[in-house]
Order: sequence, then C-alpha cells, then structure tokens
Amino acid sequence: MSRIIIKDVMKAFGDVVVLNNFDAEFPDGKFVTLLGPSGCGKTTMLRMIAGFEKPTKGEIFIGDQEVSSTKTFVPPEKRDIGMVFQSYAVWPHMTVFENVAYPLKMKKMDKASIKEHVEKVLEIVHLAQYAERIPSQLSGGQQQRVALARALVAEPRLLLLDEPLSNLDAKLRDSMRFEIKEIQRSLGITVVYVTHDQMEAMTMSDIVIVINHGDIQQIGKPTEIYRYPVNQFVADFVGKINFIAATSANGEVQFKNSPQRLPYEGDLKGDVVVGIRPENLRFIKTGGDLTGTLLSKFYLGDVNDCRVEIGGEQVRVIAEPKSFDKHTEGESIQLRVDEFSVFVDTGDEDHMKILT
Repeated sequence: MSRIIIKDVMKAFGDVVVLNNFDAEFPDGKFVTLLGPSGCGKTTMLRMIAGFEKPTKGEIFIGDQEVSSTKTFVPPEKRDIGMVFQSYAVWPHMTVFENVAYPLKMKKMDKASIKEHVEKVLEIVHLAQYAERIPSQLSGGQQQRVALARALVAEPRLLLLDEPLSNLDAKLRDSMRFEIKEIQRSLGITVVYVTHDQMEAMTMSDIVIVINHGDIQQIGKPTEIYRYPVNQFVADFVGKINFIAATSANGEVQFKNSPQRLPYEGDLKGDVVVGIRPENLRFIKTGGDLTGTLLSKFYLGDVNDCRVEIGGEQVRVIAEPKSFDKHTEGESIQLRVDEFSVFVDTGDEDHMKILT
C-alpha cells in the first residue's frame, strides 16, 4: 500500500517559512500533482516525502509507515521510492542497460534477475531496442525514459517526479505526458508529480493540489480545479480567464463599467469579480447574454482567438475557427456565456488584467 498521508507539515529555512500547515492524503495508486509557481513550496514538499528534507513540524506517512515526524526519520534509501529529477542524471559512460541496472547492482541482485527486471522495464518505457546504446546516442526524450526506467526497475511503492519534462522541447513534452500517464496506469503505482505547467497537471493527474506562497489553495480533480476554482489565483493559474469587476445583488451580477449583467444565484453580495474563461464565450446571432464590439481576431487553425470590448472592458474569446470568416473587426457581437465564476473582490490588481 502506497498512499501518502501528510499531517500539519510546516517547513522553514531559518526565519523563512516555505510551507504552512500542509494537510493532504494522496490515495494509493493515484497520480497526484503538486502545481504552483516557482518558489511556492511544491518541490520542498516532494523532497520531504522523499526524505531529502526533514519537516520543521508535522508527520508524513507512506502506507502505514511513519517516515517523518519530530521523533521519527526514515532515510530516503529505506522509503522504497523511485525518483526522477529535472535533469536526466544518466551516466554518459554506461549503456542504457547498465544505467537501468545500476540500482539492482547496488542491491546485490544476481545477474539473471537483473537481466529479467531490466528487460521488463525497458519494454515498458519502449527502449528495449536501445539497450546497448550510450546516452549520447539518444534523444532527450529517450534519455528521460532511461531515468524513468531506472526509477521503476526496483519496483518501488512510490514514484516521485520533479519537473521531469521541463528540459524537453514542446513536442517531446506532449508525447512524454501521455507515456508517463500510461506507465502509471499499467503499473498501478502511486505517483507524486511536481510541475508549474498547468497543461501537464490537467492531462496527467487524478488529483491536483494547487499551492501558492506555501499554502494549499485547492485540492481536486482537474475538472474541478478548472471549472470551479475557489479563488482568483487558482482561476488565473490554471488556464486562461477574463476577470471583470462587478456588483452582486438581487440575483444578478452587474458589471461596474457598463450596464451589462448576468443572472447569479450564488451567496456572494456586494463587490465581486466575475471570471469567464475565453472558451465559455460564444458568438451567436441574436439573444446573447452580453453585447460587445469585435476589436481583433487571430486565425490559429484550430481556433479563432478574438478580443471583444464589453462596456469598456476588453475580454478574450476563443471561438470556433470557422467564425473567423463570418465576422469583421468593428462589428457588434452577441455573446452567449456558457459558464462563469464569481469571486470576492480582494482588490488584487495582479488578477484584474486583460488577457493578451
């Protein structure tokens, strides 16, 4: 069993607190992503799970084993984990087979068993045909798979990945996301994955934990995080979104800079911020929820990326590509709003921005 339980963990380096009261449970066999901007504490949390850092306070359990607390500390080599770092960290003088076999040699496993384990894991990561090559003869994505195979070969109960795709180009990152997820599904292993890339988090995760300034902002499935963000930070960090200042009263929100309004039956009253994702604004001929003026449009092949002015506010609209030829700049536009969120207006100017 490889579920992870983190109880009230805090980590400080001197007077600087990098994680505050981190409480979470990562279920057995799930892909859990720690998502947040640089410096938010996500890598520190991963290093504490691995045993490379000790919590200042709190407890960490892997399965039923307490691995970190004020009284207990299990070193990394005793935690039965595999870890893949941002750098490939493969030995350039060893073949692929030798790189992957190294952890088993350290465990004094016999040669026949090593061969069996290595060949099995190389098949899983699609590198069996490259077993005798050295890393300089491999692409970046293949080298990253060598590192992944080396982490998996000893059949750990837990796999930790620290931004493993950030050194790859965009096309390789895209393919590796799906490969890593398929490997996790086929093995049924628990994975904790650290990234600042919301696309990686959305495509790979069963559970996403959004962190900012050392605090958990939201925990949920990717669809929950994206469609029902709990605050402006989560809404802004996970995907693109338009923020519009408004006032909530009498079952509706009215935009502050125009007479336009949307029906709203939620609990928030007074000054609020309306968040609308660009793909949730649709061009329609008549009967729209909002009216605006098309300022600009950009044909990107798969979408028509537009800017529309609504009562002095500029919003981004991701429309269907075929709409590009149907509308002209300066034209009056009717917009249907499929979904929107409403947040307390905290006066955070960083989030009250025009999408560009």
